[in-house]
Amino acid sequence: MGRKRVIDQQAVLDAAERVVGRDGAANLTIDAVAKEAGINKASVLYDHKSKQALLEAVVDRAFERDNAHHFGIEEQLADPDDRAIRGRILAAAAPPPEEFRAVALNLSAALALDATLRLKMQENQARTIARIMETSASARGALLAYLALEGLKFLEHLDFHHFPREERDRLLREINWLVTTQPGESDLPDIAAD
Repeated sequence: MGRKRVIDQQAVLDAAERVVGRDGAANLTIDAVAKEAGINKASVLYDHKSKQALLEAVVDRAFERDNAHHFGIEEQLADPDDRAIRGRILAAAAPPPEEFRAVALNLSAALALDATLRLKMQENQARTIARIMETSASARGALLAYLALEGLKFLEHLDFHHFPREERDRLLREINWLVTTQPGESDLPDIAAD
């Protein structure tokens, strides 16, 4: 009697991520993932009943990894003040690796086009924002810092713009400065009448 082969689900998700990065989320297929993982289609379908379920598993794992990465950095901070936002800023100190950009770009496109996946992103962002505001001495300053940080990451991850390293480092220091500011409000300018 032959031994039953155990399929590593992380390896299947790694393969799915490579397919997304190479071919795009719209072109993710069970067949392509099986081929990339070196297993048969039935093995992929055993745990992921459809392309949608497989894509959701890739997105869920991306959120889990991202959150775990940030929590791990937070735990290393000597000062507990503003830990949630400062951990995120510190995590962004290294630009995203080149091989990650294609995956981020294609997953972002999938999130934008799929209401179920977009809801996962919305829920993750809501939890992150609430945690940042709850754990910061200046909730408004920390929120502004988070918005600036996410704007920087958006430009980079979607390959819209990349700042030179010195400028990027300076921007991160300036974003870090925002964390403890007590921002005021200013009325928006009027539009000139024609």
